[in-house]
Amino acid sequence: MDVRLTLDEVYQLTTETLTALGASGDNAAAVADVITSAERDDCKSHGLFRLPGYSIGLKNGRIDGKSVPEVNELAPAVVQVDAKGGYAPLALKVGRAPLAEKARSQGIAAMPIVNSHHFAALWFEVEALAADGLVAFAFVNSRSFVAPAGGSKPIFGTNPMSFGWPRKGKPPLVFDQASSASARGEIMIHKRDGKPIPEGWAVDADGNPTTDPEAGLAGAQLPFGGYKGSAIALMVELMAAGLPRNHLAFEAAADDPGDGGPAKGGELLMAMDPSRFVGDGDADASLDHVEPLFERILGQEGTRLPSDRRYEARKRTPTEGITIPQKLHDDILAMRDSA
Repeated sequence: MDVRLTLDEVYQLTTETLTALGASGDNAAAVADVITSAERDDCKSHGLFRLPGYSIGLKNGRIDGKSVPEVNELAPAVVQVDAKGGYAPLALKVGRAPLAEKARSQGIAAMPIVNSHHFAALWFEVEALAADGLVAFAFVNSRSFVAPAGGSKPIFGTNPMSFGWPRKGKPPLVFDQASSASARGEIMIHKRDGKPIPEGWAVDADGNPTTDPEAGLAGAQLPFGGYKGSAIALMVELMAAGLPRNHLAFEAAADDPGDGGPAKGGELLMAMDPSRFVGDGDADASLDHVEPLFERILGQEGTRLPSDRRYEARKRTPTEGITIPQKLHDDILAMRDSA
């Protein structure tokens, strides 16, 4: 049995729950923006499904729900945001304008996020930058879930990376993908719904291939494409945790109380101003230059551009609303009312 909610109700339920558990209005609103956007775009693994995890981190005191992020200029093209032990969404929101300003000033800029807890889809932050006319990358790590190629014990996080490309008169082209064969949330949803996972997603605790989501969660996820995905996971680990000197995945795992909440990890965003990569400074000409590429891709039957499915969902959900399982709704209400 499912519960149907409007997007406004998703936002309200999220803010009510987090503020009841002690989050500040700014922190609750920033997380609610992320969760509501995920539900709006039919990204179920990062919508209200994540709210109990956000909440338990507050309830056990591991996350500072009243944190006020601090912006630090480290170099002409580097601005750091210290989340002060809080959620990543507010740190990202506070840092977005300074990062964009530096990108326009220098042509390219980077923003490390430190002392944060990230639990969301990664497309959210790059889409915002791309919608502002900037090319954007984001890298984030988490606790150890994924075995390196050839191994069977978790070392890396799912270590996603995301890319955003602005388009004139159209929503940005955005992709967000884990370096593992699947996002961890997808395996968790398979477990919740009693469905097997595809072969190649995970191995059990003994290193044997498995289609049992529970065994996969207890064992190790696998990188996509074998050594190729493993190399990308390593790159993301170095970018998100190595450069900003954040928790590496195995350090985050050692710090994990096992409560199901977000890990303390790292994130790195990069933004580029397309007008600064050509001599004439004409960003529109650069964007126009690649549109024929997109047309050729879409000219083949069965193709689509990254993020097209999300944008289609975005047209439906404002009027149709969204659905979540009754148990998830009950669990959230119980968490809210337990404060």
